[in-house]
Amino acid sequence: MTLDESICQPQEMRLHLPYFTAGRVVEGFGRGSKQLGCPTANFPRSVVETLPKDFIPGVYYGWARVDKQPVYKMVMNIGWCPYYNNEQKSMETHILHEFEDDFYGSQLKICILGYLRPEKNFSSLDDLITEIKSDIKNAGEALDDDNCLQFKTHSFFNEC
Repeated sequence: MTLDESICQPQEMRLHLPYFTAGRVVEGFGRGSKQLGCPTANFPRSVVETLPKDFIPGVYYGWARVDKQPVYKMVMNIGWCPYYNNEQKSMETHILHEFEDDFYGSQLKICILGYLRPEKNFSSLDDLITEIKSDIKNAGEALDDDNCLQFKTHSFFNEC
């Protein structure tokens, strides 16, 4: 079974995954840590605009590296965050590791491997938080698969 056959849903995404990108971490909306208990590293608008035009909004998983730190599991929302009615598309990365300090301005490299679900709205903040916790769990489990583990040591993470 190939990476495409095992984890990339929906089928249209098979053309774009794995997807590699990098950029400097910028300040986001300030709600990840405060409201959601889920800090995120945000890419600048210039990186978001490089996504293929037909990249489906939703929740994804893969690997992330901040500067020269180790490569960690990540889950990422790409889109408009309907609960918050964002007017601009964003790429918000939650790295499954607890960092001691903020790392605004650091280089963030990501490899997106799979699609968990489409973006959706929620009737309450609690429902959103519950879904985020589920996304984190599902991403963590998916990344333990051998097809995903091979990308943790991909040369992309060591390039300057």
